[in-house]
Amino acid sequence: MWKKRALDLFLTVVGAIVWVPVVLTVAAGILLAEGRPVFYRSRRRVSSDEVVLLTKFRTMVRNADKLVNRDTVPVDDTTRFLNIPADSPLYTRIGRFVERFALTELPQLWHVVRGDMSVVGNRPLPQNVIDCLREEFPQVSDRFLTRAGLTGPAQLVGREALGDAERLDLEAAYCRACLNGYQARLDIVILAATILGVLGIGRDRDARAVHALIARHSGRSRSYALAPTGSTRSAGGRASGAAAHR
Repeated sequence: MWKKRALDLFLTVVGAIVWVPVVLTVAAGILLAEGRPVFYRSRRRVSSDEVVLLTKFRTMVRNADKLVNRDTVPVDDTTRFLNIPADSPLYTRIGRFVERFALTELPQLWHVVRGDMSVVGNRPLPQNVIDCLREEFPQVSDRFLTRAGLTGPAQLVGREALGDAERLDLEAAYCRACLNGYQARLDIVILAATILGVLGIGRDRDARAVHALIARHSGRSRSYALAPTGSTRSAGGRASGAAAHR
C-alpha cells in the first residue's frame, strides 16, 4: 500500500518540527524525575510476519514488566488484552502525565520512519497476549493484516470501553478497509479524532460509530466494512462484533 506508506512519511517528516522537540522534552523530564532508563523496549508483533523491538517512554517503575504481564496476571472475565488501569501504583508521577496526554508511544514515530509501523493502525502486541487471545479468538491474526500503528480505531472508543470481541472485530474491519481500496482520508480522520480526544474536545464514540466511520471513509460500501469476521464470539458465547451492531 504505497499510498499509506507515503502518508506515513509525509506526516512524520512534516510533523518532525513538532514531535522531535516533544520527544526530547519528555525524555529530559523522565531523566530528571526518574533517572534511567528513559525508554522501555520490548518485542511486539507489528504485522502477520514481523516482530520488532519497539521503543516507548518508560512510564512505570523499573521492572514493571516483570511484575505485570500476561504470564503473571491471571486472565479474568473482562479482557484477554493486558490493560493496566490508569490508577495503577506501577505508574510514576511523570509517567501518569505522559500517559494522560498520550505521549507514551511518541518515540515510535521513528519506527514509522523506518517502515516498521504506520502512524495509524492496530496497536502492536506482545506474543503472550496474542497467544492468550487466540485461545478464544482464533482469528486474532486478522488484526495484523496491515502494519501496527501508534493509534487506531480501538483508541477512538477506548480500550476499557471495548470487549475483546468488539475490539477484534473493529480492528479487523480497519484492516479490510485498508486492503480493499485504501483511502488516505480514513487514516487522517482517525488521527485527527485521536488528537481531538487527547485534547478533550473530541466526541465520545462507541464501536458502532467507529465501524460507521471506517465505512464512510474507506471507499467501500458500509456493508463491507461492517461485515462480521464469522467466528468472533464474546466471552459469554453470544455473537458479537459487527453483526451485533446492525
